Amino acid sequence: MSGTTEKGRKDTIEEFGEAVNMTPSSLKEWLATEESKEVGQSDGGGESTGHASGRRIVELLEKRNSDLTDNDIAHMRKVVGYVHRHLAQRPSGDVRETSWRFSLMNWGHDPLA
Repeated sequence: MSGTTEKGRKDTIEEFGEAVNMTPSSLKEWLATEESKEVGQSDGGGESTGHASGRRIVELLEKRNSDLTDNDIAHMRKVVGYVHRHLAQRPSGDVRETSWRFSLMNWGHDPLA
């Protein structure tokens, strides 16, 4: 059961590539920091949704496009949606040390890059 057309897959991969502007190595490095682990929403005090997504994004970035599953494409769509929604909520002023930026970075997007 493939719910994604070839064009839909291609568009999602392209949008994901535009939304995620961190490399797998820079994202892995970021996810290891305390700042990364302290932001975002979590169920019951465990790992935040964004931090878990960041680990998945690293895996997606390291996969060949031809190896992406429908489940991978669905997560890529989720990432694109999150990044676009979150960017629209940019706070005023210097965002370098804000949880807004840190949350986006967990999702693979550094707004200062």
